[in-house]
Amino acid sequence: MPKYVAAIDQGTTSTRFILFDHSGKIVAVDQREHKQIYPKPGWVEHDPLEIWERTQQVMRGALTKAGIDSSELAAVGITNQRETTVVWEKATGKPVYNAIVWQDTRTDVICNKLAESGGQDRLRAKTGLPLATYFSGPKIKWILENVPEARERAEKGELLFGNIDTWVIWNLTGMHVTDVTNASRTLLMNLETLDWDAELLRLLGVPRKMLPRIASSSEVYGHAKGVLGGIPVSGDLGDQQAALFGQTCYSPGEAKNTYGTGCFMLMNTGEKPVASKSGLLTTLGYKIGDAKAVYALEGSIAISGALVQWLRDNLGIIQKSSDVETLAATVEDSGGIYFVPAFSGLFAPYWRSDARGAIVGMTRYVNKGHIARATLEATAYQTREVLDAMEKDSGVSLKALKVDGGMVFNDLLMQFQADLVNVPVIRPKVAETTALGAAYAAGLAVGFWGNFDELRTNWGKGKEWQPQMDAAKRDELYAGWKKAVTRTFDWV
Repeated sequence: MPKYVAAIDQGTTSTRFILFDHSGKIVAVDQREHKQIYPKPGWVEHDPLEIWERTQQVMRGALTKAGIDSSELAAVGITNQRETTVVWEKATGKPVYNAIVWQDTRTDVICNKLAESGGQDRLRAKTGLPLATYFSGPKIKWILENVPEARERAEKGELLFGNIDTWVIWNLTGMHVTDVTNASRTLLMNLETLDWDAELLRLLGVPRKMLPRIASSSEVYGHAKGVLGGIPVSGDLGDQQAALFGQTCYSPGEAKNTYGTGCFMLMNTGEKPVASKSGLLTTLGYKIGDAKAVYALEGSIAISGALVQWLRDNLGIIQKSSDVETLAATVEDSGGIYFVPAFSGLFAPYWRSDARGAIVGMTRYVNKGHIARATLEATAYQTREVLDAMEKDSGVSLKALKVDGGMVFNDLLMQFQADLVNVPVIRPKVAETTALGAAYAAGLAVGFWGNFDELRTNWGKGKEWQPQMDAAKRDELYAGWKKAVTRTFDWV
């Protein structure tokens, strides 16, 4: 009887392979970064072949660290950076262009042209999404229009499209498939039918034959070849939906916030999509086998952990990302500055691709510590904006915020977050909830876990931060943030 379930967690900056036991505890993990490619301002690309190479390396690495054979795995699940778009040759598996990353803004011309008739929200009723550079559909259109012969070849059925989940599953199993959560991020899937929509395909000029089959988030898609030879590949969730699932947010009104490269808050809204009037996305939460699909509201923030990396790599203010907390703790507050990280425009709740980053309120008093502190606080302010929108749309007041992702081990940030949203912030014992969610989906499909109750018993509180700031101070700081955000508009 296999004792473990594995997850491939293919993220924006790195790929990980994590092995979990039946209680949801981590047995082994291996991780490798891949190159970030910036051909022009606003353009962000990855090499899909490098990502696949890294995926194979971390699979081997984690198995070696654990000292186990792949035959001891019951199943493997995939979770992935969403919206990042790959188009490749069906016959050879060779990409026709680099992967265009979710942060990339080159499709703003395409999005603006589509918005001329019916506005930015013209597709929201069908897709739950605004017309924005974030999503895959316009990226496919860009590749078909800018790579020689791509459109003709796509029409003939010679090219395939996939978000990164599809690319990884295709290389693992030979199957061309995605799940509802990833498909719901393309601007091409109908939220009600859970299928590709003919009108949307026509509008964006995407041939149906290049698109993968849309499946549930938990079923056997195929069996792995190579390193994991014969193991069922049976879970697939976009990273933020995987974190929602891993945090066991299975009841309407339950929410989580993931602090990674970007920052993403999702709230389970049950079996009917809730239309947002406050700039949030209506998205799929998960679909387990033949059960009804579960929907979510999402607030997406483009830059959070990436801002810390920017301090490290571009400014050299810190040597490693974890140094940011030590530096920020050398000062009492941000010295009156705000850092609005609109490097790729602003996502929820603004959806302003014309915005660009700004540090406002600078005086000669400000030092490196203040900049580090403002860097961390930016994530907390953006989260507060999303939470306000979510409570307005859903009519549900959060009693606590479940958090996960790399930044949740930063005590200074988590305390400031609790102060700003005025509810307890709770980190689970296993903070790798994105990979855990993909593992859960894979394990459910093969009977490794029996039901949601079994998964809920695995969840345990790791640490909790209680709000400590008085209301007047909180309101004053937040008003300053709102003012700072307006200064970033209309730059492009």
